Amino acid sequence: MSNNIEGKVVAITGASSGLGEATAQLLSAQGAIVVLGARRVDRLQSLADELTRNGGKALAITTDVTHRDQVKELVDAAVQTYGRIDVMINNAGLMPQAPLERLQIDEWDRTIDVNIKGVLYGIAAVLPYMKQQKAGHIINVSSVAGHKVGPGSAVYAATKHAVRALSEGLRQEVKPYNIRTTVISPGAVATELPNSVTDPDTADRIHKFYKEMAIPADSFARVVAFAMSQPEDVDVNEVLFRPTSQAL
Repeated sequence: MSNNIEGKVVAITGASSGLGEATAQLLSAQGAIVVLGARRVDRLQSLADELTRNGGKALAITTDVTHRDQVKELVDAAVQTYGRIDVMINNAGLMPQAPLERLQIDEWDRTIDVNIKGVLYGIAAVLPYMKQQKAGHIINVSSVAGHKVGPGSAVYAATKHAVRALSEGLRQEVKPYNIRTTVISPGAVATELPNSVTDPDTADRIHKFYKEMAIPADSFARVVAFAMSQPEDVDVNEVLFRPTSQAL
């Protein structure tokens, strides 16, 4: 019985660590062809080499999602190498947090550029191909912060609310093209995201919370695989999940 994953060409941003790395490993193990995008080329190539040694097909493309042309090059490389693009996982993200009164405006700009514009650039890169194919699956990564706002998380939460809004608008617009859309909102998952918090007080709180709560990154990868593996006439539009012990 087909898992609806084997043979699919999947592009993943933020693939050099955390959620992206775990997803690449799981999907490759289930037969997907993975095209990996991230800024850290050494780690990215190391992952691609690992997947290839294990019998998979993987391609590493240096990608900074704040540059539209680089995101387009990632997707174009997938199509030029493998003939199509079946799934786009817009995973790259940042989580700097601090009270607004601290005016960390450069961090606000960077968070908006990565978390919102990076997702839009991913959508822009794949839509022409998927419309032509009359098939495809776009998976966007939001967060529990896309559902709840807390002190210090206003800008991050705003970007993740935006990802959910974009995903819902996209879902409605791509029905004529047989394209599926999924937005996934993880709770505390063990990644490098807490390292992007530079405000000392907030960083202490976030690191303590993640140390106590975080579940492994493959929890996210399994959600991706679940959404992808459904029959083509089933569209899993949204998944919100947390560690069992996480109350917030």
